[in-house]
Amino acid sequence: MSLISEARAQFHEQLKAKLWRLDKYGYPSNADKPSKKKAEEQPDALPTNTSTDIAKHLAGQFSVVPGPTLPAQSAGAQFENAVADFIQSTFLKFTGLRPGDWDIERVTARTGLPIAKFEQYRYIGDVEKAAKSSPEIRVLLGENYNIASDVVIARRPVNDEIINAEAAMVDDVSALHSVLRKRSGALPTLHACISCKWTLRSDRAQNARSEALNLIRNRRGRAPHIVVVTAEPLPSRISSLALGTGDIDCVYHIALPELRAAAAATHAKSSDLLELMYAQNRIKDISDLPLDLAI
Repeated sequence: MSLISEARAQFHEQLKAKLWRLDKYGYPSNADKPSKKKAEEQPDALPTNTSTDIAKHLAGQFSVVPGPTLPAQSAGAQFENAVADFIQSTFLKFTGLRPGDWDIERVTARTGLPIAKFEQYRYIGDVEKAAKSSPEIRVLLGENYNIASDVVIARRPVNDEIINAEAAMVDDVSALHSVLRKRSGALPTLHACISCKWTLRSDRAQNARSEALNLIRNRRGRAPHIVVVTAEPLPSRISSLALGTGDIDCVYHIALPELRAAAAATHAKSSDLLELMYAQNRIKDISDLPLDLAI
């Protein structure tokens, strides 16, 4: 088994151990559920819908078992941990494709990560200082200068000794302002922002798109990879982020081949929509993400 295939399998086992469970009525933790009142009134004949049909078929392919389900906030945190672990165990192995000194950080504080700590956005630190001293500027620009993505990857600048390891590539005359050179005083370059959404049942999922636009518009330098990872089973909800271009690079599903099989077996219309996103490379499997990040 290849490194990525093994990491993918471990990723699914981690999800099943922590948050991917069936509740006492047989509903997977990433599916829509009936209200508590309806569940109590109809314990033997609970309704299903497209979300539950696909989610149950998907869970069946992975032998998801009954167990205690987590509240939304705890489930989100566990999902972020699993995605961060998966990236750590895969992306950092591709040194031949993407050499570098990398930082992979999970953003745990709900206030986010200061965006000015990265080279493309370091000027925002000066903007923040100006805004703090001037109420007029603060009102004009707002106060949100943080990254809200759940996992970020940054590349540290490199010493000249490493750049010149095989040949004299740089000197004291040329390339003095490259952000790759540590001697230029550059900060780490923001390489990727990964937003983790266990489900997409809330308008808050659109925050990923808003943040993506802010990262693109406010950068001074190249844009980072901006992606979403989700376990959402319903293609119509996934399409709210996956369709369209210009903000999010791509949506990655925890188990896309299995999701395609589940949709095809249960709901033709949803399957058609999923296949459209798949054909247009707007949705990919989690296993594609490490290699895409190496581009």
